[in-house]
Amino acid sequence: MELWEALTRRTGHGRLRAWTGSGFAEMTWGEVATEAAGVAAGLRRAGVHPGHTVAALLTNTPAAVPGLLGIWLAGGTVASLPVPAPGMDRRTYARDVADLVGRLDAPLILADERLLDLLPAAPRSRSWQSLRGDGGGWTGREPPGDDEPAYIQFSSGSTSAPKGCVLTARAIAAQLELIVDFTGGRPGHEVVSSWLPLSHDMGMFGCLLVSWAYDYHLVLSSPERFTLGPRTWFGDMAEHGVTMTAGTNTALYLATRMQRSAPLPGPLRLRTCIVGAERVDVTTLQQTVRTFGPYGLAADVMQPAYGLAEATLAVTACPARAPAVVTVDGLALAGGELADVAPDDPVAVPVVSTGPPCRGVTVDVEEPGRLSPIRVSSPSLASGYFADEKRTRATFTPDGLRTGDLGFLRDGELYVVGRGDDVLTVAGRNVHAHEIEARIDDHPAVRKGCVVLLDVPADGYRELVVLAELRRRDADHRAFAEQAARVVLTRAGVTLDRCVFVPKGTLPKTPSGKIQRFRCRQLLHQHALEPLAHVVLSG
Repeated sequence: MELWEALTRRTGHGRLRAWTGSGFAEMTWGEVATEAAGVAAGLRRAGVHPGHTVAALLTNTPAAVPGLLGIWLAGGTVASLPVPAPGMDRRTYARDVADLVGRLDAPLILADERLLDLLPAAPRSRSWQSLRGDGGGWTGREPPGDDEPAYIQFSSGSTSAPKGCVLTARAIAAQLELIVDFTGGRPGHEVVSSWLPLSHDMGMFGCLLVSWAYDYHLVLSSPERFTLGPRTWFGDMAEHGVTMTAGTNTALYLATRMQRSAPLPGPLRLRTCIVGAERVDVTTLQQTVRTFGPYGLAADVMQPAYGLAEATLAVTACPARAPAVVTVDGLALAGGELADVAPDDPVAVPVVSTGPPCRGVTVDVEEPGRLSPIRVSSPSLASGYFADEKRTRATFTPDGLRTGDLGFLRDGELYVVGRGDDVLTVAGRNVHAHEIEARIDDHPAVRKGCVVLLDVPADGYRELVVLAELRRRDADHRAFAEQAARVVLTRAGVTLDRCVFVPKGTLPKTPSGKIQRFRCRQLLHQHALEPLAHVVLSG
């Protein structure tokens, strides 16, 4: 597939329906491409030329979609910046964006009008809307070459220096072909629904670009609309006859829980639901099928998948069947051992298969037969990390991409147990635990180095919990917990569910003094702790 030819096609029948805040605005992909040409002309007038990097806050708005292609047609490389999550501290976000833009040396930042006041004074900031009709008659088209940088995707985590994955047009096109292959997509005949943020690889490549390039209809909602009403996801699918969608485990849990109180407006035609971005919980899949089964949802529609930004997106995906699940000894797993146990065993940990490698992709683990780091080779691998040669050499090796994630292979399918480097994935967002812990650790009431952030299973979704040892037993536990919750929200954009306070010396550590996160998670899950206090913050 030639990416730019596919995105600028004027003869297809697919349509974009994008949420405006009060309803859906509709246009054909040909009309989107025409509008993109106007944006490209405006960018040329603003001084953007081939080889320039243009920073962009890609929100799920009707203006951002043609704006994306407009940058490419003007010859620019799109640098997708993290979009602020609800509740994030504005000053912290603005500082992080300023740091990223300083690294990019971008001449221009593009965003929705409502976000412009969050952006640094330099370089220039403009809204998507301001570029319309500002082209001075330029009608050229000079997108990046197949092997030139086309897209830089920065992580949305809370670190001060997020990684930027550099993707070529060739890698993006290869990824879209993989997605069409494993989903059995029919060009010109699918209807896709997504609320996932376009600043995330799953929303950008897994929903928007594959729909655009293969002439699907796309119903594009927004993360804000989903957060306010999780029922809208399946409601849109029933109303618009959606055949394909993608989402996270947490999103399925929320949609299922909220749907129980109201019926869908009609039957579901859904044949593919990709579940990724965080560890998949088998209970959530089962509850989703039970809840929406009366509307036509079958178990084989649910397709857990594994991917990462360094591979553009997808690496493995389950075929159209009920996903396989294995149950292993959680305590043995903590030591890297794989020991099967019965599902009702007290130490059983269910792990859902994310399927075999996609066509043309190779996946292996460093120590077969054990829980160990996952390596990937794929035609859609990133070229490396932006302006970080050292990290690029360490990650993109001759033996394949070192993902940093942990898992195992069984019967040709990949089972992913967790993210490496103690990165937690909650509600579709990466939470860098060490940074959050460091800020909570600064609280005068906590024993230095005695706080740990965990994500644990809780009735079909993953709960975010802080375990802490305080200096005094008579400390104000509620005040500490509320302060910790503010840190988590402002630094990571997610909600802390509860704080558990334990006696001094409870948290297990390595000989070098590092807290053993997996062991802490096991102790909490098995109710093996003897807490001094327990503060519930949400739910």
